[in-house]
Amino acid sequence: SGFLDQIPDDVLTVEDIFQSRNYVDNYLTQIYANLPNEMSQRFVGNQYAGPWTAASDEAKYTWDFNYANNMNKSTWATTDGSVSTFYDNYYKSIRNATDFIDKIDSANPAEVNDAMKSRYKAEARALRAMYYFFLIRIYGPVPLVTNVIPVDAPLSEVLLPRNSFDECVDFIVSELDLAYVDLPTTPVNSEFGRITKGMAKAFKQQTLHLAASPLFNGNTDYANLKNTDGKQLISQTYDANKWKLAADAAKEFLNEFVPNTYKLYEENNADPFVKAYLSTRNVMLREWNEEWIFARTDAQNYSQYDKTPKHVGYTTDVQGGGALGATQKIVDAYHMANGLPITDGASGYELNGFTDYRAPFDARARSTFKPWANREPRFYVGITYNRSYWLNQGSNSSEVITVMELSGNSGRRQSTSDVSPTGYIIRKNVSTNGNNRGSVQLRLAQIYLDYAEALNEYEPSNNDIVTYLNLVRQRAGIPTYGTGVGQIARPSNQTAMRTAIRRERQVELAFENVRYFDCRRWKTAVAEFGGDVFGMNMFADGNAFYDKTLIETRVFRQRDYLFPIPNNEILKNELMVQNPGW
Repeated sequence: SGFLDQIPDDVLTVEDIFQSRNYVDNYLTQIYANLPNEMSQRFVGNQYAGPWTAASDEAKYTWDFNYANNMNKSTWATTDGSVSTFYDNYYKSIRNATDFIDKIDSANPAEVNDAMKSRYKAEARALRAMYYFFLIRIYGPVPLVTNVIPVDAPLSEVLLPRNSFDECVDFIVSELDLAYVDLPTTPVNSEFGRITKGMAKAFKQQTLHLAASPLFNGNTDYANLKNTDGKQLISQTYDANKWKLAADAAKEFLNEFVPNTYKLYEENNADPFVKAYLSTRNVMLREWNEEWIFARTDAQNYSQYDKTPKHVGYTTDVQGGGALGATQKIVDAYHMANGLPITDGASGYELNGFTDYRAPFDARARSTFKPWANREPRFYVGITYNRSYWLNQGSNSSEVITVMELSGNSGRRQSTSDVSPTGYIIRKNVSTNGNNRGSVQLRLAQIYLDYAEALNEYEPSNNDIVTYLNLVRQRAGIPTYGTGVGQIARPSNQTAMRTAIRRERQVELAFENVRYFDCRRWKTAVAEFGGDVFGMNMFADGNAFYDKTLIETRVFRQRDYLFPIPNNEILKNELMVQNPGW
């Protein structure tokens, strides 16, 4: 009698967890554990890394196994594991966070005092809201599960329909507002990576910004996205006030936290160009600097190998796979040093020929293809181009120069796998070593650009638009917009300003997993992500290498704006409706 009710002495029960500070900390850590590590995008889904960089128009992976290649051909499917991994695991974290929120108040007061309980609950609440933000950004509206469903619950409690997008947004915002109250402004005991007031306010702003964007704000393409009872999941009426809410949330963040908690990261150097280069490079590399708002701690750094050229003939400490290639499109997006786009006749851009030029990362001037000379500092942060000086010289006695021509040390004759697919390699966020480190995923410059964008959509005459756009350009070492000496003409109207803001985002936030979501929420991805992708001629040596060459032709369909709901969810839940086109 009672045999099946016995619990072995060495089994940890739920009640045991909340009797120990150590166990409570471990449980909360488990909720944090599913935060994405975007330095692991070689293996999509591993540590919840997405395909965001190579699935945008910024880049391409040589390796066919990378899931971004499926997306770029629009050959992905509802049954793919890379589709379901985010959905499944974010809901696991939501369930754990909800359980933690429900039980933390009953924790042993001798181990966990009231102040700790309040802070821990706020962290779990903010994390739950953040996981919902990640879900709606990927899949659109999803079911809101706000209680722990028992394993023996009747089917009526388990089968839930999707909430509307606006309901999801309202829930995320209200939860972040509630969490904000009990969160610290700065990490307690310097435990960087834990949720703070600034993170809560920033993700509130991010959520409202997403909600205001064309993909979810009166998008008639989703007129038929309804639940089985006819409930409309995405509003069919454009609401300009959503842009005001987004702008207000950004301004609220800036007023509270800048410059005392966060500010644009800058380094000192007598040469303004080098200063801008070092500032925009090291903002990604100097862990927990004053610009970082949200980052994954101790992230496995797969991208270091992916962005380091092969460098055959040099020591192993400077050798990598170099398989994450930048596209010609992103190369062309960077401004010239005078702040003008290369399409401007006054920019000084030259399409052909060579010139002696010293890049800010180089030890000396060397012969450089003219399109890559005299570009803005962020170009040299972002792009490894042919015959450029490698960032890490290692223990080599001779200069390490990356040569991606057919017979070069990083060319196709050395490898058909560990080689750039485009003749360019992403350089941004490459450090002096491949050690695990913090992976920044939201920084202040993005909030500045979000604020400028939201204002331009809601109140295009507001002077803050140019003010915050110029702060980003000034740190980047290029002329600002205005009428003063050394400035360039301010965009003349709302449309021109929108173009300028979007271009600044494309450059400032390049390779930071923002572009993929930007073009989706703007509803420009069909035009931006579909079509021909160009690079250099990887099958040639000498001058022929520099011929603009078609790399592939991509397909982006209307359905691809949203991930599909995983097929298993559709099969097991009769109330779950699929996204359009899937």
